Amino acid sequence: MKFLDEAKVYIRSGDGGAGAVSFRREKFIEFGGPDGGDGGRGGDVWIEAVNGLNTLIDYRYQQHYKAGTGIHGMGRNRTGANGASVTMKVPVGTQVFEEDNETLIVDLTEEGQRFRLAAGGNGGFGNAYFKSSTNQAPDWANPGLPGDEKTIWLRLKLIADAGLVGLPNAGKSTFLATVTRARPKIANYPFTTLHPNLGVATIDGREFVLADIPGLIEGAHEGVGIGDRFLGHVERTRVLLHLVSAQEEHVGKAYKTVKHELEAYGGGLEDKAEIVALSQIDVLDEKELKKKAKELQKACGSPPLLLSAAAHMGVTEALRALRDVIVASSEKTALPDRSLPVADADDLDDAGDED
Repeated sequence: MKFLDEAKVYIRSGDGGAGAVSFRREKFIEFGGPDGGDGGRGGDVWIEAVNGLNTLIDYRYQQHYKAGTGIHGMGRNRTGANGASVTMKVPVGTQVFEEDNETLIVDLTEEGQRFRLAAGGNGGFGNAYFKSSTNQAPDWANPGLPGDEKTIWLRLKLIADAGLVGLPNAGKSTFLATVTRARPKIANYPFTTLHPNLGVATIDGREFVLADIPGLIEGAHEGVGIGDRFLGHVERTRVLLHLVSAQEEHVGKAYKTVKHELEAYGGGLEDKAEIVALSQIDVLDEKELKKKAKELQKACGSPPLLLSAAAHMGVTEALRALRDVIVASSEKTALPDRSLPVADADDLDDAGDED
């Protein structure tokens, strides 16, 4: 199934039915009088967040949603039926914007959350509504009110507990495939990930959702590469796992490049909890590993985790670190102090003397 996270949709609620002009005229009935019924109300257009969807692909093939028109009133005081309403079903995490694509209408963050986007027009009154002691034979009725119409934008931001960020080929997809049942595309060329992937990771009996997004390169916020719009899918996460490939010549520069793109994007990503990890360490010898780990520590300000998803090194420690931040953010507890899985801080300092 193709992934689509933005769609433009036209919606229109139903018009109200017109009231009827009618008089009761029956044989042997001495007194007649107006008996025109009211028109029915037009249908509404609703949007609802449902489980089981993770893309807006349905709205590429159907982009117009119109509710039913109310039925006109009829004689013998018969009220017209209301028009059928329309419900647009979208994934949890969908935001609805006005036509300018900037004014937020509603943010659907919970399953079952509903919102009325366009109200149907009221039905018109029949002439029976207007009869009185001084006007016993009104010969007019109200028309139904028109429904609302507008163009809206749907924008999906995936709901995940943790997100993976980094340069292309930093090992994000390999990590996701290793710790979850997700099967993202993995290859040795840049931008193998062209759309976000979700997976459920489990560690020590606790599950959390992990999101992998396409890699960022320098200038992504200006549209270089495939841009940075996919960063919206990690806006809702509680923690970011920033992977820096050990194959980078300058790991500190690689870290700062991605960090700059996160700051340029905004959305609170620059202030989000972050765990930095040096990935793909199985390709380095011990001396080179210590050297790059120290360089990365200097760039990010704390000892990085050392891992290799392909060789299953340090993966458990990374998952536990993510879990601790997720639990702490939900319970507002202090984070436990975890040591590095491959080299401790003293080893990294000693490595600087060997250079």
